[in-house]
Amino acid sequence: MSFKEGENILTEFKSGFVAIIGRPNVGKSTFLNRVVGQKIAIMSDKAQTTRNKIQGVVTGENSQIVFIDTPGIHKPRTALGDFMVQAAYSALGEVDAVLFMVPADQKRGKGDDMILERLKKVNSPVYLIVNKIDKVHPDELLTFIEDFSSQMEFKEIIPISATEGNNVEHLMETLIAQLPEGPQYFPEDAVTDHPERFIVSEMVREKVLKLTREEVPHAVAVVVDQMKREDEFGKIHIQATIVIERDSQKGIIIGKGGSMLKKIGSMARRDIELMLGEKVYLELWVKVQKDWRDKQIYLQDYGYKKDDY
Repeated sequence: MSFKEGENILTEFKSGFVAIIGRPNVGKSTFLNRVVGQKIAIMSDKAQTTRNKIQGVVTGENSQIVFIDTPGIHKPRTALGDFMVQAAYSALGEVDAVLFMVPADQKRGKGDDMILERLKKVNSPVYLIVNKIDKVHPDELLTFIEDFSSQMEFKEIIPISATEGNNVEHLMETLIAQLPEGPQYFPEDAVTDHPERFIVSEMVREKVLKLTREEVPHAVAVVVDQMKREDEFGKIHIQATIVIERDSQKGIIIGKGGSMLKKIGSMARRDIELMLGEKVYLELWVKVQKDWRDKQIYLQDYGYKKDDY
């Protein structure tokens, strides 16, 4: 998606980093994918889907915004959960602006209050982004905004629908207007700073969450073991391992006669081919690693490293 600056915006090149923060499942990844123009963050109706800080790059005619999509703020129950919360909060100290995203169809809760207390200490401008406005009546929206406005002073309050695209362009123009003059951090065609292997692993994990529903919760990690081009067949050969915590989950992931694993692979392959623009041969394996979310050595092995925040 391309955004051109309006007449009221200076013509020098502007750039900066913008963090997106909020409770789980408020639409942060949906928003990021929309403004970037393609899928780089996985989407699920399950809470706490995003685990790492994912950077999405949006380059306009005279601007570049680097978005940091953070994991949802929640009360951690595992070492992985603690990693996710620390990763989210660490983003606040390294950005030019913060988007605090809240869903218009849910009242302010304890999680929001916890984030608000943190945001009051942030030096960067904080925007209240009221998402999912397509799900509520305008009268309800006004009451909702008044409630949050009474909690702290925001730079601006912008209602949007990340799914429908309502008011998203206005939000982008507003951000560009307040960004400082700066360099172009990434090439014009870049959409993320994450390597392709990371995006591939996330796409496989998204399909696991989508297809297994509550049977296999967040005890899932995906590791790309190999990704290489096979010129003989004109395809990219990807081998990846789906890691779960219990033997019972392994049976669910594989399915009867391998049916579930085949479905996960088929759906993930389509997304990966769209991202890479090439044909892909995807080979999936399933591995049980008991209680990996509470063991630091496995968290590091599966890409959740403390030096990431």
